[in-house]
Amino acid sequence: MAEESQKWVLMVTAQTPTNIAVIKYWGKRDENLILAINDSISVTLDPAHLCTTTTVAVSPAFNQDRMWLNGKEISLSGGRYQNCLREIRARANDVEDEKRGIKIVKKDWENLHVHIASYNNFPTAAGLASSAAGFACLVYSLAKLMNVQEDNGKLSAIARQGSGSACRSLYGGFVKWVMGKEENGSDSVAVQLVDEKHWDELVIIIAVVSSRQMKQVAPQMLETVETSALIDTGKGSSTKRISYEEAIQNRDFPTFAQLTCADSNQFHAVCMDTSPPIFYMNDTSHRVIGCVEKWNRSEGTPQVAYTSDAGPNAVLIARNRKAATLMLQRLLFHFPPNSDTDLNSYVIGDKSILKDAGIQDIKDVEALPPPPEIKDKVPAQKYKGEISYFICTRPGRGPVLLTDDSHALLNPETGLPK
Repeated sequence: MAEESQKWVLMVTAQTPTNIAVIKYWGKRDENLILAINDSISVTLDPAHLCTTTTVAVSPAFNQDRMWLNGKEISLSGGRYQNCLREIRARANDVEDEKRGIKIVKKDWENLHVHIASYNNFPTAAGLASSAAGFACLVYSLAKLMNVQEDNGKLSAIARQGSGSACRSLYGGFVKWVMGKEENGSDSVAVQLVDEKHWDELVIIIAVVSSRQMKQVAPQMLETVETSALIDTGKGSSTKRISYEEAIQNRDFPTFAQLTCADSNQFHAVCMDTSPPIFYMNDTSHRVIGCVEKWNRSEGTPQVAYTSDAGPNAVLIARNRKAATLMLQRLLFHFPPNSDTDLNSYVIGDKSILKDAGIQDIKDVEALPPPPEIKDKVPAQKYKGEISYFICTRPGRGPVLLTDDSHALLNPETGLPK
């Protein structure tokens, strides 16, 4: 290291998307290494709408590893953070910034401390896979800072040790987490099935039923593995996964929708079969699903697939833009915002879908006619205020470096949060 100055700070900033599991991961065969008992598949979401931005910095002036999440300092003492830091440091290489006269050799990394600042552009721990994006971004940014020469597949095995789902955020498009068979987890990695351009007509609407912090799911996952009689059969067979991958490759939406909905339903059945039973979905979640099912049946072929993770939020995947527009109209009809709500904060992400739906303000929402599939004489029910907000997005790319200093979350002179 350059001895003439102990004040230099070397920084890297990266952005990593979150992902939504469409074939669920639930249950581990190794708690410490986070090795799953089944393969899982996810779709990566557009980072413009759901992502984590992380800045990592190193300096000889730092006397300990420190981290800030959404502006608040958090402890790095937990095993998951320590596992990721240890694995990345073990793979670090020489780093040199000739212009600034900075040189770090491989062995220096053992004694250097890092500062980490991370920011989510969506609610943390609200069932929107913030830990997946967070640990993926942590590992990816540290790997770039320390000049780790591993591909994203190898990095995914490190991110997995922070949060299982994080391994799938190292790629865009549709991603498979291969459960692996090795005891050390070396073959438990993420692989990209297709990139985000392969099926780019898909549109994703997330109905955020609650943005409150969720309970830790790890203990509940363990209870399921120990007590559920459905855990082996409820996740489906390898044949189903093969069919699912084929549906993605062939852009076969009816098969994709049928298997996505079935897997979500089976996941929640397994949770309810746990002792004590786990209830993630609530009445609003069920009403959203009912709305989708009713429309799909009236059309004779699926227009929208639904899936729900360990929380009440409903993720709806529409086959194309037109289906997404019609779905949003139905959702706004059944779940209108409170009268004093700003529509711009009720539908976020890709707001152009509102224009497609012919909606400019709350009056347009109030004027929406009942969906044509509602044919009975009983007035259609509305559930005002039951949805916190909607996020409209699409399949997105994997992690990237942000070279513009304006994105950095740490001060380049002090290495402390801006």
